[in-house]
Amino acid sequence: MSETGLALFGGLRPWDSSDWTASDDRVRGGESQSYLECSDTVGRFHGELDIKTLGGAGFASQRTVGEESTWNLSGLDGIMLKIAESDGKRYTFILKDDLLPRNPENGREQSTTSYEYDFEISEKDFIGGKAKGDTSIFVPWHKLKPTYRGKVQKDAHPLNLSSVKRISIMMRSFFGDQEGPFSLSIRSIEAVKSPEFTHSKYDIEKSGPISMEHESKWSSRITTLKQSLTPRRLCGLALAIVAICYLQAYTPHCLRR
Repeated sequence: MSETGLALFGGLRPWDSSDWTASDDRVRGGESQSYLECSDTVGRFHGELDIKTLGGAGFASQRTVGEESTWNLSGLDGIMLKIAESDGKRYTFILKDDLLPRNPENGREQSTTSYEYDFEISEKDFIGGKAKGDTSIFVPWHKLKPTYRGKVQKDAHPLNLSSVKRISIMMRSFFGDQEGPFSLSIRSIEAVKSPEFTHSKYDIEKSGPISMEHESKWSSRITTLKQSLTPRRLCGLALAIVAICYLQAYTPHCLRR
């Protein structure tokens, strides 16, 4: 681990397709299919999302392999996703801290709590599918939503950061909102300490992408404003407001026209 974080995939730890495996809705009778093509610098998550077979539902995902794999992310503040290319669709990043043995009756994995974060990147950030430089998405731990079989769990325990056992990237229909081919190229996934900016460059809860330069300008203006508001100036401002209110209340109506 470096002073700023831990490279999980990409960056200082090159992508390797053998670290990942598909986990698609075919286990439930669906026909969706996903792949992860890896180069040293990019992992491309792509495939086909089918929602007709399961009546509007459907999912395709890639997850890490190895039941014994564990990441200790204690002392870090969240996940940084660096996206190289995107199709503008909504994706889900998932962490798990608990894995159960497979069901002895059918051999399927048994469900445990997932900690999820949905994200999408506006197509306005891309030209012909390629980003204007990598797009960074910071996911603080408190933004990860605990779910069990797709339902939010309000009483779930906090994510055990000292023992993260699985990492996944998922494409889902979101109740029929999206389907068909999908493609997301990820430069890197890293667990980091809080970045210089306090929220993600693109957060679906906000209106759109926020450039570092734009945020830096506003941060500088706010700092300057705080420094300029001395107690004497605040007192003068308050007196001016009182005076304006007094004049407004007692000025004759004929003079207000």
